[in-house]
Amino acid sequence: MERSWTNENLKGNLSVCQCFISTSSIIDNTSHYVKFSSSMLCLLLPRRRYCTSVAIAHNSQISRYARLGQIESARRVFDEMPDKGIVSWNSMIAGYFQNNRPREARYLFDKMPERNTVSWNGLISGYVKNGMVSEARKVFDVMPERNVVSWTAMVRGYVQEGLISEAETLFWQMSEKNVVSWTVMLGGLIQARRIDEAWRLFDSMPVKDVVARTSMISGYCQEGRLAEARELFDSMPRRNVISWTTMISGYIHNGQVDVARKLFEVMPEKNEVSWTAMLMGYTQSGRIEEASELFDAMPTKAVVACNAMILGLGQNGEVARARQVFDQMREKDDGTWSAMIKVYGRKGFELEALNLFAVMQREGVRSNFPCLISILSVCATLASLDHGRQVHAELVKSQFDSDVFVASILITMYVKCGDLVKARQIFDQFSPKDIVMWNSIITGYAQHGLANEALQVFHEMCSSGMATDDVTFVGVLSACSYTGKVKEGLEIFESMKSKYLVEPKTEHYACMVDLLGRAGLVNDAMDLIHKMPVEADAITWGALLGACRTHMNMDLAEVAAKKLLQLEPKNAGPYILLSNIYASKGRWGDVAELRRNMRVRKVSKSPGCSWIEVEKRVHMFTGGVSMKHPELSSIMKMLEKLDAMLREAGYYPDSSFVLHDVDEEEKVLSLGYHSERLAVAFGLLKVPEGMPIRVMKNLRVCGDCHSAIKLIAKVTGRDIILRDANRFHHFKDGFCSCKDYW
Repeated sequence: MERSWTNENLKGNLSVCQCFISTSSIIDNTSHYVKFSSSMLCLLLPRRRYCTSVAIAHNSQISRYARLGQIESARRVFDEMPDKGIVSWNSMIAGYFQNNRPREARYLFDKMPERNTVSWNGLISGYVKNGMVSEARKVFDVMPERNVVSWTAMVRGYVQEGLISEAETLFWQMSEKNVVSWTVMLGGLIQARRIDEAWRLFDSMPVKDVVARTSMISGYCQEGRLAEARELFDSMPRRNVISWTTMISGYIHNGQVDVARKLFEVMPEKNEVSWTAMLMGYTQSGRIEEASELFDAMPTKAVVACNAMILGLGQNGEVARARQVFDQMREKDDGTWSAMIKVYGRKGFELEALNLFAVMQREGVRSNFPCLISILSVCATLASLDHGRQVHAELVKSQFDSDVFVASILITMYVKCGDLVKARQIFDQFSPKDIVMWNSIITGYAQHGLANEALQVFHEMCSSGMATDDVTFVGVLSACSYTGKVKEGLEIFESMKSKYLVEPKTEHYACMVDLLGRAGLVNDAMDLIHKMPVEADAITWGALLGACRTHMNMDLAEVAAKKLLQLEPKNAGPYILLSNIYASKGRWGDVAELRRNMRVRKVSKSPGCSWIEVEKRVHMFTGGVSMKHPELSSIMKMLEKLDAMLREAGYYPDSSFVLHDVDEEEKVLSLGYHSERLAVAFGLLKVPEGMPIRVMKNLRVCGDCHSAIKLIAKVTGRDIILRDANRFHHFKDGFCSCKDYW
């Protein structure tokens, strides 16, 4: 008799049957079972004559509470039962396993006054469900009587843990096999990518039902063998909705979306899974309009389909439409919130991501792992330390913090938030470390201008036996560049291939051009570009142009700028840097010509903005007195107060950093309202004494603001940490961590 994914054989039997074990457990070979998917069995036992309606009600309550995660309530019902039959004991033990409490399950099993084969099978299945296959095997070896379900449960346990050889050995020892046993072993071989062996096993099966055939089709699709999958599909004596959906998903997985759609159109019956599979085929291939049409035609829009639509729209830059789908959903799961937050984070809507995360928490929705990772990335981008700490606490609570991937992201987050001490603490606590962790801390030290520390970690990494990679050397060379360690940088660069077996790439040459250019060796930097084995990219020419701006090398600046305009005609950076050089020399005619060219080519400059987090709220500032902020008047008063204090300390604005053809008084006024100064002033008003003021800027900090903030840190006695587009600046007692080398 074939298994089926339908519920037909449940009708009329549900009132006289009791489901005692979770859907992944196997009870008894004589049970009726219904296959809901390729990995779930719901097994039903015939009603025992001795079961009373009261006992059935109690057992149902136990199962319901266990399903809801309310295991203590389930135990209370169990303890209050005057007469406990084997069924009640089995239900309670299954509940403990379902809630990942195997110790309590085993303790209760050992106290059972009597046991049957179902009890032993439940213990094996419970251990398997909790990933304790060794414990399951111990039970299997000592149980007084085994049936085909016992053997199959044990084979399934080995398959789930990836121990396919052990599963095979046990499978061939079975004296009696049923269609479930064969299908479980078939799934194991498919899981191990042993598709030809899987086919031989399938071919030798005495009975091939719809489940086994569909599993084999899925295996072929996973291996990209679509012709064989389709041949098997076409030869099936009976297909159900899952068979059709599996074949459609196989085409989608292998990039044949149009073929999948043709098959989808001739399906005799479609369910939510079928519609969603087809929808995801379109979203994942970037065919968003076809996805939208299909989504609109769906008779029922399941949550998972809406989630796929949100991600698909977001990946194609249609953030507003993604939010519209989100807002129109009557029901949302944690994946819905995670999808929308991920879209916001990846498309530059970091503040919206944080705001939605706050709404999610207020509504009591528990964050899943992908959501927490997305928010951590947002915190790193915004340097939102308070939110980052909160997410870190959530990860610890959920026991995700022991994952090496999470540790690397946490290190990056703390580095970008300016808390190097915490980043290093996580790095030191974690063992073993992977290459991403080593690279994260090296890059962190580089960004903070701590070259000695970066080089020390680099040497520790090499001594530990960890192989270096491209990213490692970008971090190390950047550290040398930011601190003027020309000799060390050259030695490391020249030994990359010979000593560390890493071929220098464009990004490493860009670091070296930056290193030489910052040190004033602009001609040497140009010579290195000419000697590059590959064509210099925009980053390399940008590094040279930046050096020419710092050291006022007009001739090479124009060469670099022209190269950059060829490579990135829509990038405003080269225009601005060259304009700055012209303006500093008083060549206002050339400045005007550059601006005309920008207008003709429709090149727009990103406005400078700075932000600061205060009490988990991010406050954004743009330059100028016309900036809107609810506390603008208080900020202006603080700036006036600071201006007086700075002048008393001997500061006078350097108007060369205001590159407009205006009079001196206007230039001085403009400098006073740069976005980073507004953010610092707000920080002085709001951040408690003793805590550092952390400010972020989307562009490179202006030279005059750098000088001013050094003095602000001195006259106010505050630590100020500024992260600009290139690096960190730690201001304290009138000094900066960059030592004015930036």
